Amino acid sequence: MDRLTAAQVFKEIAERGSMIAAAEALDMSRAMVTRYLAEMEEWCGARLLHRTTRRVSLTAAGEVTLARCREMLDLAADMNAAGDPDAPHGLLRIASSHSLAQTALAGAVADFLRRYPRTAIDLQVDNRAVNLVEQRIDLAIRITNGLEPNMIARRLGDCDSVVVAAPSYLAGRPAPQQPGDLAQHNCLTYSYFGKSVWRFELADEPALQVPVSGNLSANESMALLAATVEGAGVALQPRFAAAPLLRAGQLVELLPAWRPQRMGIYGIYTSREHMPPALRAMLDHLLDWFARNPVWLAATMPLMEKT
Repeated sequence: MDRLTAAQVFKEIAERGSMIAAAEALDMSRAMVTRYLAEMEEWCGARLLHRTTRRVSLTAAGEVTLARCREMLDLAADMNAAGDPDAPHGLLRIASSHSLAQTALAGAVADFLRRYPRTAIDLQVDNRAVNLVEQRIDLAIRITNGLEPNMIARRLGDCDSVVVAAPSYLAGRPAPQQPGDLAQHNCLTYSYFGKSVWRFELADEPALQVPVSGNLSANESMALLAATVEGAGVALQPRFAAAPLLRAGQLVELLPAWRPQRMGIYGIYTSREHMPPALRAMLDHLLDWFARNPVWLAATMPLMEKT
């Protein structure tokens, strides 16, 4: 972890007398504050705080460390003033779905932090749409085609989907040859997208809307993917999530000639005015990452194009 940030976190805890108050002042999660404090104590090789249910107080080692942290932070401020004040720095709170965070954002964020060592990321993983203002989120990454008109968003990339099933599910029953054949299959549906209708495109033909139904629905796409591997039914999944299972033969792609509706990957934020350098840099970084990262491109490419 960034020791300078750890020093700032420790200073806020000591001055405010509470880890919760420090988290609120720094716009940081309680878990992240706890991790930075543990990093500082490991760095110093001593316990720095006495903890009670209501307040914290400094140990003898904590008193010494607090004075040194203040000196270090003052020196860092002087160095920042001498450098580029517009360089990316500070904490970014980013919200994302589980599947996208695990498959893409973890790698993209790691690359960003290596490139901009004065930044820190608090990644909030949840499939529900967040309220950016109430939850103090700087950037929400969403896969959608239904942006609200008042949203400020930047399209970062595309998300293609794929219809899949396990070999065990297909054993003894015919695979669908046309989208309409899905009516004869147990379709596992995602609560936030394609709950009852899946949309397909074929060459220049008009988009086709196909009613689907089944005995399992969930608000977590990774849970549906796991159930699909177990042979529970047919699922519509982001290609990037299904790709490793397709390569391993645990899933089979269905209706390969038909393309499920393509969706956009968007970065959503609250204002274009006075955008922090770190947020602007993150948007530019993600746009480039989704366009060029070889791991992401491999995960989103149809299997027939890789051979």
